[in-house]
Amino acid sequence: MNLQLIKELRERSGAGILDCKNALDESKGEIEKAIIILREKGLADAQKLETRETKEGAIFSYIHQGSKLGVMLELNCETDFVARTEEFKVLGKELCLQIAALNPLYIKPEDIPPEKIEQERNIVRKQFEGQKKPENVLQKIIEGRLSKFYEEICLLNQPYIRDPQKKINDLILESQAKIKEKISISRFIIFRL
Repeated sequence: MNLQLIKELRERSGAGILDCKNALDESKGEIEKAIIILREKGLADAQKLETRETKEGAIFSYIHQGSKLGVMLELNCETDFVARTEEFKVLGKELCLQIAALNPLYIKPEDIPPEKIEQERNIVRKQFEGQKKPENVLQKIIEGRLSKFYEEICLLNQPYIRDPQKKINDLILESQAKIKEKISISRFIIFRL
């Protein structure tokens, strides 16, 4: 295996030497395919972290120009060491910018009070009341609208402001894959003057 390829892949992906070598072997020496393989493996590894506890972390803040909007965020990880890494700090700052830009109300759909979800279901149902849609079609429409509703008000479901093809949850999973620790958002608050 070409050592220059391994070095280049390592620089571009941040993965370990052995992981880079294996990904290049699997991709038959194609860097772009190897990067995809590493990302897929990293995301799979990151999902295994979900059962771990996050007792360390940091508080991040952002004050928008003009000092009329501010955000505070508690971002947690497993160890104090990771909380001091540049990767973790960048993620915290990006999440604060995201919150300031898109104004989420909740972290995840499970945080929304059930009565608010039911209210949203009823609104959609009333919109299609006179159209005599079959119940299974109406249910699909309601679920689609709820999904859109979650994207608007739940931070983890929102499209990332710097890459709308990616959700905030995906951004966190990518960071977990790089640092090999679980990351969670405990809470955030938005201040407006």
